[in-house]
Amino acid sequence: MTSELLDQALVEEATKKSGLIWVRGLEGPARALWHVWHEGAACLIGDGPGEQPLPGLTDGAAAEVTVRSKDKGGRLVSWTAKVVELTPGSESWDATVAELKGKRLNAPDGEAMTERWARECRVLRLEPTGSTSPLPDGSLAEAPVPTAATTRQPIPAGLPRLLLKKRRRK
Repeated sequence: MTSELLDQALVEEATKKSGLIWVRGLEGPARALWHVWHEGAACLIGDGPGEQPLPGLTDGAAAEVTVRSKDKGGRLVSWTAKVVELTPGSESWDATVAELKGKRLNAPDGEAMTERWARECRVLRLEPTGSTSPLPDGSLAEAPVPTAATTRQPIPAGLPRLLLKKRRRK
């Protein structure tokens, strides 16, 4: 009993303090997702335009959540969760969205974001099932998810001279 309570406290405190959690659903690799800890669960918003993707996270399914240390970035705890999708307009949806709205940075539509979330996005709760996973021996590093984004190219050799020339004229 004491071990279960300590695990529960560790999951809650670590998840509250971490800005990102790594979540692995039914398919694909684990993804870094921003969240809010609210009423005993990690709450997420996504799958809409301009929001984070939530692949493999379906209502009633299980997910594995890994929480990292905010200061060192290392893994603190991994725990299993039950995915619960909230219905727009319900009391729990309204309370959860109020918490998420306060933490959402750089929203393109400001105050209208809650209406957009109700129309186009999903709000999920990741409720801990009570079991934590032991820390692995290895790093479990994986290749990055494929993307169309590219890395920066080297700057042209003459660019520093052009920039310095403009400063000298002023």
